[in-house]
Amino acid sequence: MLTHVRPAVALLALFTLLTGLVYPLAITGIAQIVMPGQANGSLVLSGGAPVGSALIGQNFADPKYFRGRPSATQTQDPTHPDDSSKTIDAPYNAANSTGSNLGPTSQKLADRVKADVAARRAAGALGAVPADAVTTSASGLDPDISPENAMSQADSVAKARALDPTKVRALVAEHVEGPALGFIGERRVNVLLLNMALDALSSS
Repeated sequence: MLTHVRPAVALLALFTLLTGLVYPLAITGIAQIVMPGQANGSLVLSGGAPVGSALIGQNFADPKYFRGRPSATQTQDPTHPDDSSKTIDAPYNAANSTGSNLGPTSQKLADRVKADVAARRAAGALGAVPADAVTTSASGLDPDISPENAMSQADSVAKARALDPTKVRALVAEHVEGPALGFIGERRVNVLLLNMALDALSSS
């Protein structure tokens, strides 16, 4: 019996060492050498301190900033700390990535989209309201918006900051990123990076 057990135990120990220790450490080491920024969370720094990640959106509610896509993430209702089924809306809650799971026939979804469109109109958005301005992403944490969405906000942001709208639109154009490798995904604008550039423009 030992002749059968000994090789099995040896193989278990060997593969545990290889796949549980050697492989993860090797991949982590290679990642730190080849792409340290991405390996450490794609952190965005300001004055040497992290202010966010280029991969995770933030809730910019101030009219002086460009806003990201609506977020359907939630958190525990503080008035019901012992009931995990009780939640409240918490936009861009990175600890609870989720979509709304509302279907196209949902009245709640229709009402929210109508309210978001009306809010964009009230804020001064002109022309058609881009779809990503009023629809949530699957993760609820999308850091990017479409160039059309950013441009539709440019005039209202410029007005809130008393800036020349032409300069704000030019700033948006500078921050448009193309598809990855030239063909994967859509053109996009990272909201955090755009807002940081906007702060720099306002202070110059």
